[in-house]
Amino acid sequence: MECFKTPIALIIFNRPDRTEKIFKIISTIRPKKLFIIADGPRESVPGEKEICEKTRQIVKNIDWKCELFTNYSKENLGCGKRPSTGITWVFENVDRAIILEDDCVPHPTFFTFCEELLNRYENDERVMMISGNNFQFGKKRTEYSYYFSIFTHIWGWATWKRAWDYYDYNISQWPEFRKEGLLANYFSNNRHVDYWRTLFDKVYSENNKTYWDYQWLLTCWAQHGLAALPSVNLVSNEGAGKDATHTKRSDKFMNMKAERLKYPLAHPSYIMRNIEADLYTQKTNFSDKENSMLKYYKLLKNKMGKNDKEK
Repeated sequence: MECFKTPIALIIFNRPDRTEKIFKIISTIRPKKLFIIADGPRESVPGEKEICEKTRQIVKNIDWKCELFTNYSKENLGCGKRPSTGITWVFENVDRAIILEDDCVPHPTFFTFCEELLNRYENDERVMMISGNNFQFGKKRTEYSYYFSIFTHIWGWATWKRAWDYYDYNISQWPEFRKEGLLANYFSNNRHVDYWRTLFDKVYSENNKTYWDYQWLLTCWAQHGLAALPSVNLVSNEGAGKDATHTKRSDKFMNMKAERLKYPLAHPSYIMRNIEADLYTQKTNFSDKENSMLKYYKLLKNKMGKNDKEK
């Protein structure tokens, strides 16, 4: 069997069972280059050092011709810095990669989908990434194999060094982006603009300790870049549970079936966002999902401002 040409990057931590499952899937395509990004154990969690080491041992079971690259942190960098610094390291070595986390389980056609589009849009600055996710829940948005979106879903995705080079973990461009009202270029609904303004304010003010993916989203928006999303969902996120950092409980986005994408691919003859699909995504993935959290931060911010005035 011929080895898969596109480099694969796998982000792992302390879940050996999940890592073993995704590693077995990766081993079926036999990538020529495999990058492993691992965070270090938390000193406050008893026994985590041993679990992290057990997880790292799994990826040593390579039985095909493969260049293995590892980037293992000795200290715990967290779920913001570890993925972002790891991905930056990957693109210091290669010009493109498919990126998976240990809880993102792809259908085999995900890999060929990413590889074909990485080649097709290699030099097209309008396209910033390829995602394996479709959150339209059966609503058919296109006759083609994929459509373009402003949303950068990262539960199984791929990109190029030329796009990641724009990435700014500290979103230093946000104050100017905010001041110029550039969110209005993406959303005509003021509530949606307010949603993202509040969220990016939160990420910026917290020094990004928790997130890395919202920074990537803003990076793509600042470059007016698009993501290619498949017409069916290609990756299932199975990470909900007590051992998860963010998603303790499952919701409709978790454990979605990973489906087969038909080949040969039908490529669209245009590169434009699908506004109908994006509006649906905004309403189902974001506005409803985290509205209560954002309301809390707005109330807290208003309260702090009131207290400052009283002083």
